[in-house]
Amino acid sequence: MATIILTVLLAIIILLAVIVFFYFVSTQRSLVQLDENCKNALGQIEVQLNSRWDALLAIAKTASQYARHESETLINVIAQRRQGGVNSAADAMRQEGEISQIFSRLMAISESYPNLKADALFQNTMNSVKQYEENVRMSRMVYNDTATRYNRAVRQWPSSFVASMLNFKERDYFKTDAEEKHDMPNIFDDQK
Repeated sequence: MATIILTVLLAIIILLAVIVFFYFVSTQRSLVQLDENCKNALGQIEVQLNSRWDALLAIAKTASQYARHESETLINVIAQRRQGGVNSAADAMRQEGEISQIFSRLMAISESYPNLKADALFQNTMNSVKQYEENVRMSRMVYNDTATRYNRAVRQWPSSFVASMLNFKERDYFKTDAEEKHDMPNIFDDQK
């Protein structure tokens, strides 16, 4: 009778160990998938930011026909600033801030040269910048949604136990503070 009880108890312990093992593996795989989704979403943002850098460079080159010194300076600044990659939401926000600063300078140049604003290449590039900005906005939303799913898995019990054991950390979100909203140049009202 004691051996039957021990055998049943041992079977229950083995069954629980197998369940815990499969839960651990399943949770680890889910966390890895969510982490990769976050990295992919961040990579999409980087692609869109690089497209914006390319568009700014095209605008600066177009402007160089009208304002040689200012645009050559901006071309050099663009080449230097786009070197950094995007490994986090903070990196992407830093790059977006730099893009906004350079874009403001390009808009100041275009205001000084009415012929530049009328240039077809300039107009087409401005339209592509508008599309890239929309793509970045959508990519940020996708990233924040993906980061929310990931952060929930990292923080909610019992998956938080597995996450902490395997060193999965929460990801930062993209945020727009009130000052940044007011500081962003409105680049498209002038193009109508």
